[in-house]
Amino acid sequence: MSVDGWNTVLVLGGIRSGKSEFAESLVADAPTVRYVATAADAPAEDAEWAARLAAHRARRPETWTTEETADDPRRLADVIASAGPNETLLVDDLGGWATVLLDPAHQPADDTATIAELAAAVRSCAARLVLVSPEVGLSLVPTTPLGRAFTDALGAANRAVADACDAVVLVVAGQAAWLKPGAPQPATVPAQAGPTQAPPAVGATAGGSGPSPAVFTHDAPAPATSGAAGGAQPDGTAWAAPTMALPMVATGLVIQPGMELPMPDDYAGPQAIERLATLDVPGAGLGVLERAVGFAAATQGTATPAPWGAVRVLLLHGDHRGGAAAGTVEGESARRARQARAGRGALARLAAESRAELQVVEAPVSAPMETEPTLTGEQVEAALRYGWRLAEEAADAGVRLLVLGACGAGTEAAAAAVLVATAGAEAPAVLSRVVTDSGEIDDAAWMRRCAAVRDALHRTRNSPRSAKDVLAELGGGDVAVATGVLLGATARRVPVMLDGPVGVAAAMVTRDLAGQARHWCLLADHGGHPAVQLAADVLGLTPLLDLRLDLGEGANALAALPLLRSVLALAAALPAHPSLGGGEDDDPETAPETDEPDFREPEPAGPGPTSTEPDFREPEPAGPGPTSTEPDFRDPRPAGPGPTGTGPQTEAVDPSGRRAD
Repeated sequence: MSVDGWNTVLVLGGIRSGKSEFAESLVADAPTVRYVATAADAPAEDAEWAARLAAHRARRPETWTTEETADDPRRLADVIASAGPNETLLVDDLGGWATVLLDPAHQPADDTATIAELAAAVRSCAARLVLVSPEVGLSLVPTTPLGRAFTDALGAANRAVADACDAVVLVVAGQAAWLKPGAPQPATVPAQAGPTQAPPAVGATAGGSGPSPAVFTHDAPAPATSGAAGGAQPDGTAWAAPTMALPMVATGLVIQPGMELPMPDDYAGPQAIERLATLDVPGAGLGVLERAVGFAAATQGTATPAPWGAVRVLLLHGDHRGGAAAGTVEGESARRARQARAGRGALARLAAESRAELQVVEAPVSAPMETEPTLTGEQVEAALRYGWRLAEEAADAGVRLLVLGACGAGTEAAAAAVLVATAGAEAPAVLSRVVTDSGEIDDAAWMRRCAAVRDALHRTRNSPRSAKDVLAELGGGDVAVATGVLLGATARRVPVMLDGPVGVAAAMVTRDLAGQARHWCLLADHGGHPAVQLAADVLGLTPLLDLRLDLGEGANALAALPLLRSVLALAAALPAHPSLGGGEDDDPETAPETDEPDFREPEPAGPGPTSTEPDFREPEPAGPGPTSTEPDFRDPRPAGPGPTGTGPQTEAVDPSGRRAD
């Protein structure tokens, strides 16, 4: 439900801008919503205003409850402050609230104090909160005192609430532009029940201790319009890419075959591999994981790459209808998406352990490929732009590595169809066996998937095989969004770790749009999946590991991520071998001056002006000492010539301490 980890969001917009519809779309997936209406009832003579209020009420689902606060403007702060962590509130709008606040019936009132109370309630709110407010700062200064008082009060309220909210979005002519935050910040609010959950607070993960991952979710915004902004789903619902203008659109660039996107550094990668051979390691080196160092060096443009710090997982949730989804449990993919949003499950746990952000992305549902195109041409354009923008948002937030996964029903069959169309594969050769929840193999479901791919290829036998045609006819929503992610990440020089059939199918499609994209892709483990193995071979992506993990797309990559980070950290920190001019790790003041070890026994412990260490070497021969009267029972050294060459010189001492003549 949320975007970039917000818990409270302010939706601003002008009259008829679509701000209310956009705000309602943000909470559309919540099981229950408390709608807080702030406007007073319409006067009997104002039929037009009554019609507006009726239209608002008609849009609200039956599961929503409505609460009126027009009788007392101070009550809005109390409602927000008392909301629990399992609630979702939609306040529409602050303009009506300011109108009631300035109503003579509620005067005299301290407007400044009331606004401060509202901002404090928003800042401490434990519930998911969406507030709608008119943006009046762009209009002319009103000519009446009452009009100026309203704009001043509402402007002050908007500023105070915007400062208190986690996120702010401005809706202009139906187009949403997110103003805050500039970079996503991890949420630390308590978890909620259902699909509207925020990530649990630190230490609140069920079944274990430790921090939970920041969960960022993207849902489809307001209903789509015609054109490239989106299109209708086969079931009549709407899906659209976010409407914020993309930098590539501003420059006139369109997503089309033959785009010139950047390539990784041709020299940094080989230099990093050569440097590994000089490191001071006791063994033969990093083995096949040298390729991870070379990849990181090329994508970072340095021979000493740093471990990937900021990592974001994009989990694409988009189901495929028809035979592609044969053998899947209905609603299972949605459950996995809700689980990830709530910060639970294997993927979220691994994200927490890997200090990675987890972003759930809703992709459009795909029609049955065997009977009709999975997407319209407009939907393909929207999905590509949506994925591109997701990559740009990650780059702007400082993300250094994207992990691409999917959890939709029928994704394997859709990916197989893309491989058949782009690589000349056979469906039975790239479709894995279907395994039920009980661990049994469902051959009948596998055959229905194969038949769906076969029929889809037969239906499109005379269709073009361009990238967008393949996405429209066979790939579907999740593959199209994944393709946009790969293109956007390539444009922003952000490497992508692929994990599963959807990612490699998208990489196959990007070859026709921008061949540079595959050079920014890394494959940690093929998981034993035949489609991934074939696509990796075609793309020239050698899996770094052969663990055959099957934890779900995205989770497999996260399981390998700590190992790859350790390899990069080791490669960056180790010095060159001393024989190649590298320095010692020991303190130079205590290091021996010679390469030979010193096995001499130290001197016995005792006071001395130059040493405080004990010396266990055998003492020198006894000699005359005018200041000592104690007996000396130390054994003399072996006989040998003394200072005069006449032999050993010893003195006899009796127990009384007298010298023997």
